[in-house]
Amino acid sequence: MKKSITLNLSMSEIIYDIQNKTYLTGRSVAGADNHSHVANMQANDDDENAAQILRSITMAAMILRNRLSEFLDAKDLMSTNESLSEKDDISLTLDMPSNFNPSVTKSLAEVAHEFIVASAVADWFAITAKGETTDYTQVAKNCLSVLEEAICKRSRPSRPSKD
Repeated sequence: MKKSITLNLSMSEIIYDIQNKTYLTGRSVAGADNHSHVANMQANDDDENAAQILRSITMAAMILRNRLSEFLDAKDLMSTNESLSEKDDISLTLDMPSNFNPSVTKSLAEVAHEFIVASAVADWFAITAKGETTDYTQVAKNCLSVLEEAICKRSRPSRPSKD
């Protein structure tokens, strides 16, 4: 019997994390002569910034869905090119094998969050700060490796009791 697990990712947490990372990265490269560059790196809630960040989050979520497709419920057959909104949380229900180790469920949610954030930040920096994308691209790749490892975790079988 399969185990059904659901990963619920809060859009507000994802957006906050992206804005915080872009702010901190900008602050870390701030110098006497790059104020404009630093300001442009830091994502905010202005319409054009928010639209791009949401488009990047949408793309990252779709990459995540693609990576998890073997385990996703196949009922969702409709597709559009509409971007997610600030009100859309991301929910993924996975049908895992019966021996899936549920102790890594929290890890799956955390690494899925981090993948989406790192992918979106790398995409943001590809537009606003070309030299800053490498670290976040690598973080996103590492997250996919951790995600794959976690979905492959299995519980050790136990011998039925003779009672």
